[in-house]
Order: sequence, then C-alpha cells, then structure tokens
Amino acid sequence: MSASSPTYNIVLLTTDPVVQAQVQQIFTDASISSFHDAATFQRESPNPQVDVLIEELPDTQSPSTTWPDHLDYTRTLFIRGSRAVLRQTLTMLHTMFASNGLPLSKARDGSLENYLEVKMGEFVKGMRNGSARNLHPILISAVERPLITSALQETRGNQIQAAELLGLNRNTLRKKIVNLHIPLKQTKLKANRSA
Repeated sequence: MSASSPTYNIVLLTTDPVVQAQVQQIFTDASISSFHDAATFQRESPNPQVDVLIEELPDTQSPSTTWPDHLDYTRTLFIRGSRAVLRQTLTMLHTMFASNGLPLSKARDGSLENYLEVKMGEFVKGMRNGSARNLHPILISAVERPLITSALQETRGNQIQAAELLGLNRNTLRKKIVNLHIPLKQTKLKANRSA
C-alpha cells in the first residue's frame, strides 16, 4: 500500500485553530485547504474538487452562501455551523472513528485490501481477547465460503465456470463445496432471483 496521494480533499473555511487541529487529527491522509471565508475560497480556487467542505458561520448569520456551479453537490459533504457546533461535530466524528478503531482514511478508501485489513483487524482483536487459537484456518474458511458462493451465484451454479473464475480445478471446487457445506440449490435460486 502506498501513501502517494490523498484519498479526498477538504476545504476548511474557518480561522479557529481548534477546529483546524481537529480536522488535521481526524482526516489524516486528506488534502486540507484552509481559507478565511467562502469569498476567498471562490476567488483563490476557481475549480476545486471538494469532498468535504467545513464552514464556520458567525452565530448571527444564516447559511446564505452561494456556491459555484462546478461543485458537485451530490459528492460533497457540507458541514456548516457556528464555531461551537463545528467543534462538537468534529469531536463526535473523532470519537466515532476512534471507538471503532477505524481511521477515516481506511473507511473512505474503497479498496478491498483496506476493507479486509480493517475487518480482519477487528476480528483478530476480538478473537485474541477470547483466547482463540488457529486463526488462519478459521479466517481462510470464513473468506473462502462466501467467495465460492459468490462465484457460483455469478455463474448461475455452473461449477465448471465457477472453477475457472476462481482459478481452481473443478474437482477441488467440488471438494470445497462439500467441506464448506455450501448448498448448491440455494446458490442457484439466489442467482436466478438476482438475474
């Protein structure tokens, strides 16, 4: 895994150093741009890609800022409020991600490897707390069963095609189906329903 480029872009419209520090702490591998206000942001960044926009509003101002047309409102999270509201919201986000042991960068990155790393980490931690042993065969079985089931559903129960998709010999696949107790009739029914 490389740490080459940020996974998302944050625009921060506040002069509050506490809010800025909280954003840095929570969004560890994001590109963060800070501006004093919306007018400065629009003037200095005419065509930004914005994933999260955090704006501090004075206590007396209603949110009346108009944003440029090039912002994709369907892909941008807007967090707007007074300084106190921003601090509370960011504290809540930090607590939420920390309590799950999930850095926001890993939550946002949609790669299978990062998702499995987070989920396996949770599983291994839980199993270690329970004094479990022999995790490797348990995990391989836990991953292999849904993988084979998905391949069978994708090929509508055709074991030859599923074996090719998985890179297995057909006889090996049949043994795994038996050993992992994968019901073939249910696999075919689910494949037909989703078609």
